Amino acid sequence: MNIQAITIKDIAKALNLSYSTVSRALKGSYQISEPVREKVLAYAREHNYRPNLLAQSLKNKNSRCIGVVLCAIPNSFLGEVINGIESIASSKGYLVIITQSNESLEKEKMALDHLTMRSIDGLLISVSTETLDTEHLKPYYDRGLPIVFFDRIGEGLPAHTVQSDNEGGAYELTKHLLHQGYRRIAHITSPTHLPMTRDRLSGYYRAVQEAGVDIDPALLKHCAHGGAIVQEIETALDELFALPEPPDAILAASDRMTQASFQYLRALGKLIPEEVALAGFSNFSAPELFSPALTTVVQDAFEMGKQAAGLLIERIEQKNTPLVPKKIILPVKLKVRASTGAG
Repeated sequence: MNIQAITIKDIAKALNLSYSTVSRALKGSYQISEPVREKVLAYAREHNYRPNLLAQSLKNKNSRCIGVVLCAIPNSFLGEVINGIESIASSKGYLVIITQSNESLEKEKMALDHLTMRSIDGLLISVSTETLDTEHLKPYYDRGLPIVFFDRIGEGLPAHTVQSDNEGGAYELTKHLLHQGYRRIAHITSPTHLPMTRDRLSGYYRAVQEAGVDIDPALLKHCAHGGAIVQEIETALDELFALPEPPDAILAASDRMTQASFQYLRALGKLIPEEVALAGFSNFSAPELFSPALTTVVQDAFEMGKQAAGLLIERIEQKNTPLVPKKIILPVKLKVRASTGAG
């Protein structure tokens, strides 16, 4: 059965309101009183109103699509980010096109080409571990494509950014480990050219220095692919436990690193936390169900996605106004559990 779609004109005629009043009410404009807005929305819901996005895109010369480039989709943290992005995008009438780089700069460039060929209105990106600068993004930026960085930030472009309090989270987690009596705290993390890595290292250094503990460079391990290759993490752990003085605690810098470290420590027969404590940045489901339950720094990934999408859509819809880059840093929470001897 062919059902005729209801239009704004139909709603205006039925409610004896002007076209502009109905249009503003549907967009939630402050210019419309609450009773009128509720009346319009109720009628729209009752008659299954859907905005004509094609007509809007032709009128505004927008595709109503935003592109997202992730370092890896099979990642619980980024999965929550996607949920946050889509919650805002769908409420604003935008379609989200998601791609991944798999920690490859070349694949990141290919994803950008494919997205821009589809005439996206804006780009959300968390850069790969191979991305040393933003030169490959500059041509798109110079042509007027709105760009927002989230989680892993690219440096060199004046753009909005959204990230967690990486420095503060690493500081609190390292301080907790020191409070528990650990002194040989290893840090397994990503390459140093990433701002996120530098921020977490800064928090780690600050806590250790405040405690008056010597920093052993041999306890710092950088995974070139951010833990995407499990062998990198296993090699880092092998090297750490081959030291004359092995670590008594390990701070892992991501979901993948934390989980892979846990699995490999188990394979090595290491008792957690009796022989070595383990903690990390993580958003994977139910860390308390691990045995022992894992101490983690929890990031609000859903909120990160919401904030990034909101900034991007705001920029898309106001792209003719001067850009004043915003830097949003979201708070994190330390969840102490048994893997650091505190359970």
